[in-house]
Amino acid sequence: MVGAGPAGSTAAYRLAAAGADVLLLDRATFPRDKPCGGGVTERAARLLPFSIDPVVEDVATSVDLRLRYGRTLGRGAGMPLVYLTQRKRLDHFLAEQASTAGAEFRDRVRVTGVESGERGIAVVADGARYEAEVIIGADGVNGVTARALELGGNQHVGVALEGNLPGSQLRADYRGKLVLEFGVVPGGYGWVFPKGDHVNFGVGGWGGEGPALRDHLRRLCEAHGVSASDLQEVRGYRLPLRSPRSTLARGRALVVGDAAGLIDPVSGDGMFEGFLSSQYAVDAALDVLAGRALSLDPYGPRLAKRLATHLWASWGVKVALDRFPRSTFALASTRIVWGAVERIVRGDVADVGGVGGLARPPLKLVKLLVRASGDPGRAFRGA
Repeated sequence: MVGAGPAGSTAAYRLAAAGADVLLLDRATFPRDKPCGGGVTERAARLLPFSIDPVVEDVATSVDLRLRYGRTLGRGAGMPLVYLTQRKRLDHFLAEQASTAGAEFRDRVRVTGVESGERGIAVVADGARYEAEVIIGADGVNGVTARALELGGNQHVGVALEGNLPGSQLRADYRGKLVLEFGVVPGGYGWVFPKGDHVNFGVGGWGGEGPALRDHLRRLCEAHGVSASDLQEVRGYRLPLRSPRSTLARGRALVVGDAAGLIDPVSGDGMFEGFLSSQYAVDAALDVLAGRALSLDPYGPRLAKRLATHLWASWGVKVALDRFPRSTFALASTRIVWGAVERIVRGDVADVGGVGGLARPPLKLVKLLVRASGDPGRAFRGA
């Protein structure tokens, strides 16, 4: 297992719990921080075989929505939507769970190469060679495994920039909710997320927005009465957006999470996709280890099928928000449609295809806007 992020550590946990010998490697020294909004949706948390309560710092049960810093629309039925944490705490906790289950975790180990052939598969790290029956690449968008094995492949790469406002300047009204600012960054949005001792301010959008992100972040802060100069730990990161034609597994190797480009196009969140891909990866790996399958190849089509409708809808809304911001926001933010969004975020339905009732008519109107935007996610439905 290369990479001890959320996808890698949960896969290591599941494999070890099933009796497999697991070596989990990561180049960083744990606990380590990583730029990320730090939100785990309810549907993502439901995929885990254990609770993350020990590292949850706030629970969002409501959302404030705005278009272009205009009028605020409060939404939320009072049920948990997103668990807010910090990657330093979450990733360390997940790696500890993997170790407790029996995985051997080694941090400060830099993987420099991956070899795959008829003789098997091996990882080269810090001058040592580790042979294995299967390998799972979970080393992120800039990792070694996907490149070395020619797996993954992104249609686009988004960018984001975030910073933290210390608790001494924390406004109490941020507690228990998310703030989402649409129409302020092309291909993305701005956010304000509460944490234990600080508030996270961030912006993200198309890859071409990189040079403008600091201005976008400054404008977000100004809209909330905060000076961008007061933010600490300001940092940027890349958001991989998978191509529908990418190969996620071949032979005895596969990729999960960010390494596979599994990011939600609209939200930029990858926790649900990371946990889901790790679960499917473990199923495929256990089949190979038990002799029920010769390769990990079935993993890719299975995962693509599960995510197809969601990726189609998410890509469509992402582009529709750019081309028709007022109409798309007006429909998506209605109580009926937003209620459907909450059901998806909570995991009560798998995707928009499972939404029925009063939400269907306005969702059909959103679909028309998606088509008028070129239906950018249609290839995922045929993947």
